[in-house]
Formats: sequence, C-alpha cells, structure tokens
Amino acid sequence: MPTFGLNKYKKTSFGSESMKVIIIGGGPAGMMAAIQAAKEKNEVILLEKKERCGTKLLITGKGRCNITSSIPIEEFVKNIPGNGKFLYSALEQYTNLDIIYFLQEQGVEVKEERGNRIFPVTDRSQSVLQAFLRKLEQEKVEIRINTEVKEIIVENGIAKGVKTAKNEKILGDKIILATGGKSYPQTGSTGDGYKMAERIGHHVTKIFPSLVPMCASDDKEKEEYTSLQLCKDCQGLSLKNVAIMIRDETNYKKIYEDFGEMLFTHFGVSGPTILSASAHLLRYPHIQETLKKGKIVLSIDLKPALSQEKLENRILRDFEKYKNKEIKNSLQDLLPQKLIMPIIYLSNIPIDKKVNHITKQERKQLVTTVKQLPITLTAFRPIQEAIVTAGGIDIKEINPKTMESKLIKNLYFAGEIIDVDAYTGGFNLQIAYSTGYVAGKT
Repeated sequence: MPTFGLNKYKKTSFGSESMKVIIIGGGPAGMMAAIQAAKEKNEVILLEKKERCGTKLLITGKGRCNITSSIPIEEFVKNIPGNGKFLYSALEQYTNLDIIYFLQEQGVEVKEERGNRIFPVTDRSQSVLQAFLRKLEQEKVEIRINTEVKEIIVENGIAKGVKTAKNEKILGDKIILATGGKSYPQTGSTGDGYKMAERIGHHVTKIFPSLVPMCASDDKEKEEYTSLQLCKDCQGLSLKNVAIMIRDETNYKKIYEDFGEMLFTHFGVSGPTILSASAHLLRYPHIQETLKKGKIVLSIDLKPALSQEKLENRILRDFEKYKNKEIKNSLQDLLPQKLIMPIIYLSNIPIDKKVNHITKQERKQLVTTVKQLPITLTAFRPIQEAIVTAGGIDIKEINPKTMESKLIKNLYFAGEIIDVDAYTGGFNLQIAYSTGYVAGKT
C-alpha cells in the first residue's frame, strides 16, 4: 500500500511555515480552497473523483453560470434561509466583488442581468471553469482526477490525511472536505462527504432537496381539468415577469410570494421563482403532509403590471377588435398560445362562444383567472433533481470564522456539504467561493 508522507515544514519567503493541504472535491468550493491555500505558499493536492473538476459548475444557470449577485454583500444573508447568519464572517472575508475581480484577472468579463444576477459575458459556464483551472495551474496545485476518497485519517483528534478507494494513503497537515451535497449525483455529489464526516464523529442534519421543481396535482375527483393536465398542456412554456403567490388552503395563509420567471413541465412547475419557493417551503415541518393533501396552491398573476380594472379594460379593447370571432381566437394578443385554452376553460366560458356574446360575469371571471391562475401542488421533485442540498454538516460543529471543525483539529469544510443553502440568484455559488476561500486561507 503506497503512502505519501508528511513533508518537512518549509520556511516561505514570508517566514511562515508552509503545509501540505489536501482538498477533497473539485467543485467551486474545493477549487477556491485550493487556489487560496496555494497562494499562501502551501503544497496543495486537489482530489476529484470524477474525470474532471467543476462538473456541476458547468450546468449552473442553465449552462450559463449565474456567478453571483450584485446586491450588497451585507444583504446576502436575507437570501440564505438555511443558516445564513453562520456565513456572516465568510461572506465578509470573500465578497461578490472579490469573485468578480478574480474572474476579470483571468480574462472573464461579467454582466448584470435582471434580478441582480451576474453572468459571464460569454454566456458560457465553461469560461468560468477555465478561469479556475488556469489559476490552479498558475498556483501549481496538483490535481488528481478519478481519485475517490473513502476515509479521513484521524489520530488523537487530529486529521492526518486521507485514504482513497484504491487503498492509497495520502498524508497531510490540513484536510478540506468540499464534496458537495446529494443533488445532481451524476456530477459527483453523491453524499460521500457526509459519510466520511459521520464516521469521525460529526453530525449530519436531515438532508432535503432545495431549489427543486414541484409536482402538480392530478386528482380528478377534485378537478375535472387537473393542475397536472394544465401543466402538461403548457409544457415548455416559460413565463417571464409574472407574480407568484403560494398559500396554505387549510388556513388560507400566504406562505411565499415572488416575481420573475417560471416554467411549465410535464410533471408540474419549475423555473427561478418556483425553485426559490421550494427552498422556503421546506422550512415548514408540516409542509410535506399538507402537500400530499393537495392543500398547497400556487397562484400565478400573469399580468402583475395591470390592476383588475386595467386588465378588464385591456380585454374589452381586444374583444372589440375581435368581436366577430370566437373567444378561443380573441386572446392571442394577451396570452401565450399554450395558455389560451386552459384560461378559457378555467373561466367557465364555452371555447366556441362568440366574443360579442360574452357576458359581464364571464368577462370578470376571465380577468380573475388571468390574475390568479391556480396550480395545486403535491410534492417536491426528488433530491437528485435539486440544484442544491439543504442540510449537511451541523454548523454548531464548525468555526464560522475559519471553517475548521470544532471536533477534529486540522479538518475544514467548504461549500454545499455544510448545512447552509440559499435562494436562486447566484447566492449558493457565492457560499461556495466564500467558504472555500476561508477554509483555504486559515
């Protein structure tokens, strides 16, 4: 069994002692940790079990990579429902401006889009990954791909190294665990890090899917035209600039509201507003049971810029324009084609009824449906389809200023493996950079 021993401590030009640092996981957190550790004149080895680093980074932002958010860094915590306060120090140490400067130094220019989202000008996540890889090479980080770590070696409460799946020991002075969560397992996030941490005494909180699409009801006993059928009829339709509101029908309480983009799918709904809603909903302990009962309803305002009165006036103008046509042929100026038939049906208007025969009551019902299109939700999609994982290494066991374990000396954590998670908009990637930087720095 080959063993790579501890290097003798070396004096750097700054007079400090260098270390041998081992990072487990080649995602954004692991790569950032490796870069920072190497900048401090340490010998750094980055171990990645897949055939390349940054596999999950490549699929973020639909392949465009929502790098971070442009909002002031002190406001990030408001967008991190999963233990955001734990991240105050990390976010202050490495901010959204820092990652932007880092990328610009590597030749990657960025742009700001709706919702304070920052993307590379190229619209390609590959550009961001290449920036990380170039910096890793510049800092002479040793990257070992196809190297799966199975165990963290701990002696007398001190992390000493790792053992790989090939039974190879790699010893070091500092170990950083950045293996990600359990979402998108095809990218390498299969929960390995949780098992390694648990074996050496760390507690892993309950794991949930976060930023995950949601399923619509197909209960034909309650609805002749079910929410699922509506979603299937509108499959592939992306709505922009809509307002959503989610309420609990058991007590008519509003749970969540948002504005932005959403998407109809063959199973229900997805898109940025829905994904952020899921991150909020999972904070409610009773929500799973309430979903199963079909008591959680998504209400979509398709025309949030118009009041009911203004929308009715708009519809009246369209009706005048198409007064000799059937209702199904009169709404193309107002609605996407895929939504016209569902809206008419839910408004209880015969689809072949002539516009000049529409009653005032039918017109008002049409307005209500456009402003409050209801979708009954029944479940979250599985964690394998989630963008990030909620839950992870208990934050009570991690020093928030250094990311070092409070239980095991010289063991550090970075990224999604920690019990922190945020809404969409670049916040989760910023968590990865910030915690990776801090873990690599100290």
